[in-house]
Amino acid sequence: MKSRWKSLLIQTTAVGLVAAVGGIGVQSATAADVTGDRIENAASEPGNWLTNNHDYTSQRYSQLDEINKDNVKGMRLAFATPLNNSVPNYTESTPLAEDGFLYFTDVWGIVYKVDAHPDNAGRIVWTMDPGQEKSSIANRGVALAGDLVVSVANGPARLIGSNMETGEVMWEQNITGDTPRVEMTGAPMLVGDKIIVGAAGGDAGTRTWLAAYDAKTGEEVWKKYNIPAPGEPGSETWKGDNNAWQTGGGGMYVTGSFDPDTNLTYWGAGNPVPMFDPSYRPGDNLYTNSVLARDPDTGELAWYFQYTPNDQWDYDEEGTHILFKDDSDGQERTLLTHSARNGFLYTFAANNGQFLKANAYFDGINWTDGIDPKTGKPVEYDSSKDIQTYAAAATRSSDGETKPACPSIAGGNNFWPSTYSQRTKSIYIPSMTGCVDVTTDTSKHSTDAGFNGGKYVVNERLESALVKSDPVTGEVQKTIQLAYPNYAGALSTAGGLIFTALTDGSVLAFDDETLDQLWKINMGVGFTAPPMTFEVDGKQYVAIVSGLSGPARGKLRKTPELIEQRNAAMLFVFSL
Repeated sequence: MKSRWKSLLIQTTAVGLVAAVGGIGVQSATAADVTGDRIENAASEPGNWLTNNHDYTSQRYSQLDEINKDNVKGMRLAFATPLNNSVPNYTESTPLAEDGFLYFTDVWGIVYKVDAHPDNAGRIVWTMDPGQEKSSIANRGVALAGDLVVSVANGPARLIGSNMETGEVMWEQNITGDTPRVEMTGAPMLVGDKIIVGAAGGDAGTRTWLAAYDAKTGEEVWKKYNIPAPGEPGSETWKGDNNAWQTGGGGMYVTGSFDPDTNLTYWGAGNPVPMFDPSYRPGDNLYTNSVLARDPDTGELAWYFQYTPNDQWDYDEEGTHILFKDDSDGQERTLLTHSARNGFLYTFAANNGQFLKANAYFDGINWTDGIDPKTGKPVEYDSSKDIQTYAAAATRSSDGETKPACPSIAGGNNFWPSTYSQRTKSIYIPSMTGCVDVTTDTSKHSTDAGFNGGKYVVNERLESALVKSDPVTGEVQKTIQLAYPNYAGALSTAGGLIFTALTDGSVLAFDDETLDQLWKINMGVGFTAPPMTFEVDGKQYVAIVSGLSGPARGKLRKTPELIEQRNAAMLFVFSL
């Protein structure tokens, strides 16, 4: 289907007149092109937020400190902007900020440019509507590349480059290829002259991939499938007679990281499919549930690590992989840390993937008795087995058998990002609490049947925790319990603050040392998007977009006081 995009330039004058013609009179500044060098040196322009996770490290740490521990209690709503009112109406997008303008998406793939300058704060400058047919697929944001805003859309899967000033579509590429059930959910990332983006839709029985496209034209440069074909390295880990590799999963729906020093980009891969029945796909099922380190110029795999081989609980590990510097042994090195969906915090050497440490951050893990300190694998893992048998409390041995899984299939941590503070050298993990009952159903091995290989049932109220941990030692330094699920993620700042948001509509700020709550506001609508911060004319702001996804709304059934909560897609921006 050809895109039915539209771009609107909107200005409201002092007497309330509205013009939608060619941008007449719209306040705009010609900003410098956004380049990889600017993203790499994001610390030199702390007022901007130029890529999905702020910079290539994915730390989601901001050097801004105007809003800090001493004054955050005075923070108030600066402006709010309603978004598309189609149903469903939510967003999981992180706004990007450049030169006082914000760029983000909603669940329909619509791209928004919003003016955050004081005189026009909250005004939508333009929108680009890709005419998306499928409306329930998450969309986690855009990339800025040169003078373009690059976004993804679905129905079919597309990559779109729009002019940053006007919203005009400059190019559009159908990137479905030979994967008809592919979905695009993660925000693209600019590296050099390429846009890198991962494919989702693995749970629908798609052999997913990571690919690079020319940032100026959208033309494909390389594509690497996460599931190896017969004869390729790793194909021996897909055994049996079902050709499960063809529908193997491994979805990538969260933006990766990039280390210019090693010239490697790090992306998490999702679960194997069918997700709840490992007997359908004997073997370790590479390269699912893994971190993949690739050369961004060629796509070649430099190293990988698989967290949960032959997974049966949907513990995919697509979530953020955070780069940070460590000199605790007297010599500075770059490390990579990941708060895994399976309940453990892992740390590796970024250059070669050497496993260094794994410690539990989730209280009550029942699927394994621990992680081997030498290999990083679960202690029950046996390389000679085609079907792994982990801890008896969670491992199902027959069709129809139901057992609790802790963490739940949501995690632990998931697509909602953790943050690493350069102030405290700690990672802050928004973690779901609680367990689910999982049942194997071998009849669900087709696209029509859902391709899950089973089902899960939430039998308890789900809440969340905010966990402060040392990624070098693995020590959990502090944990606080929060009354509602966290699907939003976290932000840390040089002002000594940790920001997050919950499904009940709360936006909160915590002390980065003690995790004492310092500020809270309830906006009446839940959040599944991460907070971010930016600066305009020397003034710091904190922004977040609202609306609950279908899975997040489903969890409200176990939270009776939120049953009547309404859903709305809004941009909220706060300041002192």
